[in-house]
Amino acid sequence: MSAVSATSAASAATSTDTTKSTHKTDAEKNALDYNSFLQLLVAQMKNQDPLNPSDPTEQLSQLASFSNVEQSIKLNDKLSSLLTVSSLGQADGVIGRTITSADGTVSGVVKSVTIKNGAAVATLASGGTVDLGNGIKVE
Repeated sequence: MSAVSATSAASAATSTDTTKSTHKTDAEKNALDYNSFLQLLVAQMKNQDPLNPSDPTEQLSQLASFSNVEQSIKLNDKLSSLLTVSSLGQADGVIGRTITSADGTVSGVVKSVTIKNGAAVATLASGGTVDLGNGIKVE
């Protein structure tokens, strides 16, 4: 397959998927990337020179490598979800207790806990917030 046809097939697949994925989650974007790869692979197979075909073991190796990357992405997403649940479970233990921020400037009774950008944040009865990270004091 010529480099020009592979490039144009990749451009077509990417531009189609880019317009579809303006408001998609990371998992959906990764699925679209995988679909783009498969479209490119099919286009490459359709347009290869019959007198000089590409090596099928190389294509299978590329597909297996991409599949491994896809599985790693899915595993990372699941681990991230597990860490969030674990953080909430640990943060639940401070509700109703008095905490003091690591620098000692904010203190109060914890009213609720939320996860913001992957970090647990306690909302105090006074309206203040404290990041539940290293150095906080729980009483």
